[in-house]
Amino acid sequence: MSNFGGHFGGGRPHHGTSTMRCKYCRTTLTVIPGERAIQCSNCGSVTRVRRADRIPLPMMGPMTAPFQRARGNKRAVLIGITYAAGGMRRGSGGQLRGPINDVKCMRNLLCHRFGFPSECVIMLTDDQRDPFRLPTKDNIRMAMHWLVQGCSYGDSLVFHFSGLGAQVADDDGDEVDGYDEALCPMDAFQRGPILDDEINETIVRPLVPGARLHAVVDACYSATVLDLPFLCRVARNGYWQWEDHRPPSGAWKGTSGGQAVLFSGYSDGKNNFAVMPDAVASLGAMTHSFIKAVECEPRGVTYGRLLSSMRTIMKSGGGGGGMGYDMQGPIGAPMQHHKVANFSGVQPNLSSSEMFDIYRKPFVL
Repeated sequence: MSNFGGHFGGGRPHHGTSTMRCKYCRTTLTVIPGERAIQCSNCGSVTRVRRADRIPLPMMGPMTAPFQRARGNKRAVLIGITYAAGGMRRGSGGQLRGPINDVKCMRNLLCHRFGFPSECVIMLTDDQRDPFRLPTKDNIRMAMHWLVQGCSYGDSLVFHFSGLGAQVADDDGDEVDGYDEALCPMDAFQRGPILDDEINETIVRPLVPGARLHAVVDACYSATVLDLPFLCRVARNGYWQWEDHRPPSGAWKGTSGGQAVLFSGYSDGKNNFAVMPDAVASLGAMTHSFIKAVECEPRGVTYGRLLSSMRTIMKSGGGGGGMGYDMQGPIGAPMQHHKVANFSGVQPNLSSSEMFDIYRKPFVL
């Protein structure tokens, strides 16, 4: 039995559908009740559903998910999607190879290095036989709710996603760059992506004082996919600096007193500001560099030192340039003999619900 918990309205029937045109290629798209964006199966782009065209969900009571509530103060949701069932963009060269390996490596890191109980680590991958462990839109939504359900002081929560991301024009004035970021579930062409607004509402806002969420997202267009108000990245002077990304609309994107931190990647401009997954690689660059940096640095390493270590690993193509990044033991075993995605011009960055001194604050899971 899967060990999610609580109530969630996933799996509702799709009544009252209508159609609209893709903003980019004009393909006819089906509008699904309750969804705010649709991914086109022809060109792969995402079109936001106008407010006037949105179809409300039918009035239904909450459905009880057949999952067991997890116990303990360390919980994680790890999602890896290869899109082997046809979820890739056309012309992209086939499915991704790395996401499932990324999830396995992240699980080993959490369980062996940080003591996460295996029964409190949910893995959603598209090679699963259990239908509730497939990374569909409904299952990802249920998993996110499970992650933060009943969170309390001292909880350490982890959200990891390896797959495809997307961008869609913002329509509510809460994005500095004018675009919402999104994550693509395995059924994105049928159900649409999960927008950063929803991700923020689901796993960021419920965090109470003393609860911590760390997210690692290995996907394109993922730099601000949790919609956190502050972004830290390398400035032109070579130092890590905070940027204020609070929404122009004044919308609150923070927590309920806890802290949320996201490790993700961004481009230096050579790749249209997108970190594109390598379909040939069997390990994602962001996941790989994060795990290697955590392993090679001592316990209690600061966020600043961890980010710099990730940057060095990514610049060296994943191998560390002979700087002692080779990993051994149960954590490193799944990462050996695999090709790591190498993204030219990509840098790691960190976003957070609050600014802090990254050179003094220790990284703790």
